[in-house]
Amino acid sequence: MSKAEAMDMCTSGKVGMVDFKFTDVPGSLQHITYPAGRMCEDLLQDGVGFDASSIRGFAHIDESDMLLVPDMNTAFLDPACKIPTLSVFCNVREPINGNRYEKDPRYIAQKAEEYLKSSGIADTAYFGPELEFFVFDSIRFEQNQHCGFYYIDSNEGIWNSGNNVNGINLGHRPKNKEGYFPVPPTDSLQDFRSQAVMNLMAVGIECELHHHEVATAGQGEIGMRFQTLTKMADQVMLYKYVLKNTAAQLGKTVTFMPKPLFGDNGTGMHTHQSLSKDGKNVFFDEKGYALMSQEGLYYIGGILEHSPSLLALTNPSTNSYRRLVPGYEAPVNLVYSQRNRSAAVRIPMYSKNPKTKRIEYRPPDCTCNPYLAFSAMLMAGLDGIKNKIDPGSPHDTDMFELPKSEQALIKQVPGSLEKSLDNLESDHDFLLRGNVFTKDFVEEWIAYKRLKENDYIRLRPHPSEFYLYFDT
Repeated sequence: MSKAEAMDMCTSGKVGMVDFKFTDVPGSLQHITYPAGRMCEDLLQDGVGFDASSIRGFAHIDESDMLLVPDMNTAFLDPACKIPTLSVFCNVREPINGNRYEKDPRYIAQKAEEYLKSSGIADTAYFGPELEFFVFDSIRFEQNQHCGFYYIDSNEGIWNSGNNVNGINLGHRPKNKEGYFPVPPTDSLQDFRSQAVMNLMAVGIECELHHHEVATAGQGEIGMRFQTLTKMADQVMLYKYVLKNTAAQLGKTVTFMPKPLFGDNGTGMHTHQSLSKDGKNVFFDEKGYALMSQEGLYYIGGILEHSPSLLALTNPSTNSYRRLVPGYEAPVNLVYSQRNRSAAVRIPMYSKNPKTKRIEYRPPDCTCNPYLAFSAMLMAGLDGIKNKIDPGSPHDTDMFELPKSEQALIKQVPGSLEKSLDNLESDHDFLLRGNVFTKDFVEEWIAYKRLKENDYIRLRPHPSEFYLYFDT
């Protein structure tokens, strides 16, 4: 929707409300709503005020006043609202000098795109994340001083194969690790995903496919067509918003947690990426390994070199590391390969078309803030090109099948959020180039994650500890 079309909807009475959306630092969508009649050129120029000290990761209380300036080119009719509502993504600005706010994740993504252009390496970065998710019928959880539990249920979960509700159980459930591509009725969420795709396309997101994923209990994926960095980060936020609200309208719930179920595959956000200069794919070389150019291999080298710190931004939750363990198609090995899904970086080989040549970075998951994660991946890759970081030889065998002595020689991703944060603390200069990330931002990110998330989990007993240790 163009700016002119969006303004016409406001002034003509086609919508009753305008919703200003933005993303906090950890990566959750926030909003404030105004009557459509208040929309005018002054508001578009000046923005609307809000208390930034109440937003996670934003300003301190003594600098709380901030402005949301709408980017009207992102406007869409909000599918979650019964009252006709126009939603728009916003940039955050300082009220005194009008400058962009350094902690606004969307600003960091836009700076990363500008840095790419200034580098001379390319003028456009394309990203194509694969967001996986679970659709559950019920979720209950509690954590306090004297108890802690979670309880998940899904009619599709294989654990319900023995249930007898009113004498009826129709079976047809995907078994653990056997949920990839079954047809209905085993795939019970075909219509849910189709409805979600229709809702996504209605808000301007071009979708390419949808399917059931490997795990039991409603794991799925909807594929979006690739986009430029900031626009794709906007779409990731909108994708999650649309799926959660589509599920709520159907009496279900969606989670993007990397590992909500024990004993089955987790959900990731494999991220395809490529660079383009003057309309030509920088990563393509018809004579290169897997048709990959030397610049593309150096980009891979940068990604692999910085992965131990990169994961603090691409896999920034304690739950992320429940997924990153061998045996569940987890991409824990910091090597690259064509086609091989046990490598952290895969070079897809579906097509020989130069336009499609790309890399797929497989560790990321959906707990990341996409503006920060995409920017960090780009900065790591560009550092690889600038410093000609050699990714080494490709690994074209299933590394999980190698002898343990050989597996031990392969570098792997960090085993915990704490280790990733430690690595980010010692390796983040590549993020600071072009002032894309600031040192203050990186330091505050590390402090926030340690205090609010890592220590939160570290200080509390785990239910399984009672199973292991109560009778000590």
